[in-house]
Amino acid sequence: MRAVLQLARCSLGTALREKETLFWFVVFPLLLLSVLTLVFGHLGEEGTMNFTVALANLDREEGVAAVVEEVFVSLSAPPRAGEEPLFTLRQPASGEDAERFLAREREAVRLGDVAALIVIPPGFSSAALAALVGSGSPALLAVYASNANAASTMAADVVAQVLARLNRELLTQAGLYQPAAATPVRTEWIGEASAPVAYVDFLLPGIVLMAFFMGGLFNVPGTILFSRDLKILRRYWVTPLRVPQYLAGFALGYLAMCGLQFTLLLFLGRVGFGATVAFTRPLAVGYLVLAAVTFLAFGFFVASLAKTAQSGMAIANIINMPLLFLSGLFFPVADLPLFLRVLLYLNPLSYLAEGLRFSLGTGQATLPLPLTFLVPLGWTGLSAAVAVRRLRWDVAR
Repeated sequence: MRAVLQLARCSLGTALREKETLFWFVVFPLLLLSVLTLVFGHLGEEGTMNFTVALANLDREEGVAAVVEEVFVSLSAPPRAGEEPLFTLRQPASGEDAERFLAREREAVRLGDVAALIVIPPGFSSAALAALVGSGSPALLAVYASNANAASTMAADVVAQVLARLNRELLTQAGLYQPAAATPVRTEWIGEASAPVAYVDFLLPGIVLMAFFMGGLFNVPGTILFSRDLKILRRYWVTPLRVPQYLAGFALGYLAMCGLQFTLLLFLGRVGFGATVAFTRPLAVGYLVLAAVTFLAFGFFVASLAKTAQSGMAIANIINMPLLFLSGLFFPVADLPLFLRVLLYLNPLSYLAEGLRFSLGTGQATLPLPLTFLVPLGWTGLSAAVAVRRLRWDVAR
């Protein structure tokens, strides 16, 4: 047992002394958690939706056109301190040629720099008043948007809702709006809405799994294969140390690295970004242990496929990105094409991520819960079986 513990300490110490290992397995997950949380952490929160909208009032008359303009100007002011306004408004500068402004803003809409362009045409106020008293056709107001830009289509919908609300208010003030004649709408809510999950609470379990995965995929086969190629393992075999003891010590060293990664990520998530997920839940602990064991076996599997250390790193790099980004670790994956969904359902990371988030209350279970255990266990068994048959411990054998 003493030899196993010494080997585990040696394995962990060697990993922490190497700059590349220290960066990719310890520093990089911390950086990724920080960057993604800072960039995407506030998306979807109240007061953060903002559209850049251009407005050109070509009507020289005081009246309805001025009211419309004032509404959009008021919506370009922050509702509360520290919040973004709904619109960032762009209007012609004093003395600027209207046609030049319109041409420039249409091009900005096309390029995606402006979400929408609202044009109040000449004579709009007179036409609107005539329509209100029933002596003319409805006044037309032009909205330019790009259907190639998601933000532009959203802005067009918001502008349409603002104008519909304004139109109803004008009709109400003129005494022409009859609420009793409006078509009633009854909404029935199906299901219950859960409390919103902060992005850092969604992201943190995924980064933890990514750190475990990268350690298993790169550190485990890299250490074994380089030690074999440099004939370090041969020196072990002339001692009383046996392969099972070596594996136990190596596994303990890897699990200690996983513990260090988890501790640092949890500390940064809680102290730096206010994460509230409770990893102490028994089911969550089970998923973390299962993940570490699965990725350890996966590392042995990669080592068994490679003849040299360089080829082992090449194999690891080939399978790294597809498994990481088709797993939902960083963002929810939905509505993927069929061939990508097949890879998603074969990926043990997908099941571990979904199971861990479900156990923490930060995600809904879309897969049967037993599969989130069985599929990783299946990969563990397959990886171990292949490694036992194919892994060569001595380059001379």
